[in-house]
Amino acid sequence: MIPQLPAADEVFAAAARIAGRAATTPVLRSRTLDALAGCTLFLKAEHLQRSGAFKFRGACNAVAALDAEAAARGVVTHSSGNHGAALALAARERGIPCHVVVPEGAVGAKLANISRHGAVLWRCAPTQAAREATCADVAAQAGASIVHPYENRLVIAGQGTAALELLDQAGSLDVLVAPVGGGGLAAGCALALEVAGGGCRLLLAEPAGAADAAHALAHGAPPQDFVPDTVCDGLRARIGAPNLAVLRAAGAEVAVVDDAATLEAMRLAWQVLKQTIEPSSALALAAVLARAPQLAGKRVGVILTGGNVDLEALPWRA
Repeated sequence: MIPQLPAADEVFAAAARIAGRAATTPVLRSRTLDALAGCTLFLKAEHLQRSGAFKFRGACNAVAALDAEAAARGVVTHSSGNHGAALALAARERGIPCHVVVPEGAVGAKLANISRHGAVLWRCAPTQAAREATCADVAAQAGASIVHPYENRLVIAGQGTAALELLDQAGSLDVLVAPVGGGGLAAGCALALEVAGGGCRLLLAEPAGAADAAHALAHGAPPQDFVPDTVCDGLRARIGAPNLAVLRAAGAEVAVVDDAATLEAMRLAWQVLKQTIEPSSALALAAVLARAPQLAGKRVGVILTGGNVDLEALPWRA
């Protein structure tokens, strides 16, 4: 059964709920990147969000919305890193338990971030089925509420506040670029653009090694055999059913980018912006550079989603 879709106005409700909890992140500008891309870029620095990624917006919204009885039993999720850390932080601030199911092979820096915020870690095999099953088992044992990383309507609405905030800071945009994995941010952005009006197009950036959203938007459903293979560890999840429905209705487009171009963009951001962003975040900048001819002269918003990088395993180190 497809989880209930969030309404567009829930993004405004989320913005009010997380005000004073989530950070208002800055919008970065760079003449160098503008010149390379041939357009005017407004880079939303969600890697500077609390817990190091946009994920805190959705997690904070979901935790804050729990009634007292449900909150006392705690929350549980499955996550390769950023959502888990965000939920752990939101739960800690409310003083409730948090359990996070993590797949084998998750980035060490992200696991450390989850532990730092006080969550109980549960390991599972690196498959979507194992993540979901283990999460359900832990929820049953602990009596905790499952806060799905990208199919929960409160999470989706919370993620959309990043786009809403960007529009308030930058003014009208012609195109908004955001990475897509499970699709919580992408769907939230679509809803934010709907309530904001103005005709801004939504362009999603997806790794070539995990391009199920592109397939789903083109063919109506994700591919049957989906085995992600990408350096973008935060974007290996299968597109969520409610998110796909929102994105299809919004007419979202997808730019598929290979890992080599993503790592080039990551290094460029480190060198030019002096900002530590992770591959899943750099993908959005890579998509802009890949689509430069189509974006020429436009005002383009780019959501830099996260900065939780394992500094001991940088991709350009020998």
